[in-house]
Amino acid sequence: MELPGFRIIDLIDILLVAAVVFYLYRLVKGTAALNIFIGIFIIYLIYQLTVFMKMEMLSQALGAVTGAGVVALIVVFQQEIRRFLLMLGSTKFTSRRRFFKQLRIFQEEQDNNHMVVDEIVKACKKMSSTKTGALIGIKRDGSLEFVKNTGDDQDILVNSSIIQSIFYKNSTLHDGAMIVEGNKITATRVILPVSENRKIPQRFGLRHRAALGLTERSSAIALIVSEETGQISLVHEGEFESYTDTDELAAKIKSHLA
Repeated sequence: MELPGFRIIDLIDILLVAAVVFYLYRLVKGTAALNIFIGIFIIYLIYQLTVFMKMEMLSQALGAVTGAGVVALIVVFQQEIRRFLLMLGSTKFTSRRRFFKQLRIFQEEQDNNHMVVDEIVKACKKMSSTKTGALIGIKRDGSLEFVKNTGDDQDILVNSSIIQSIFYKNSTLHDGAMIVEGNKITATRVILPVSENRKIPQRFGLRHRAALGLTERSSAIALIVSEETGQISLVHEGEFESYTDTDELAAKIKSHLA
């Protein structure tokens, strides 16, 4: 048995495979699909080893299993595949906006985003002081039509007072989430997909799970105001982000929107 010659292209191949595996692991981390992913990866490694060692019978059997399992994988990992494609579609290297921002073409849009964020954070700060529960989804690159159609269509300019009135406990619109796109509130009473992440702390309730679910299935940002504690939480790409005060919270949101 001889080892084949190692080329630069082989190193690039290994690094690309490692990157894909890493991103897939990030997508299924903390979900029930993680164990399935690890099992499939182990079977694939064994299959490649049998091919390398020219174990004909075992490699053919494993090859048949892996070949027939492609359809099953699509069914089992349909949510994770969706998140993976969204991640690829929203990565910074595929976005042309950064280049144009250097030419200040999008400066007006950026200033507008900053005003919107300031209004949202202002509303969250006031709702936090009164322990008014709230859930806000802020669109970035991808479409949110898949969740907007579960709620009521709106066309309201973002304003701190409007946001507070929507989530007021006696308001007919306070249940569910509010969706913000650009400088407008485009939907209320939206039902968000609930995350299956098993690592969410016990103190977090359904609003926090819904916020995680939204950011796992899209590139959106989510803000939650806890009805029990008044704490404001920021969720981005399926992770809770910490901050020291509302100024830092606003800065983080603006950075993500940029």
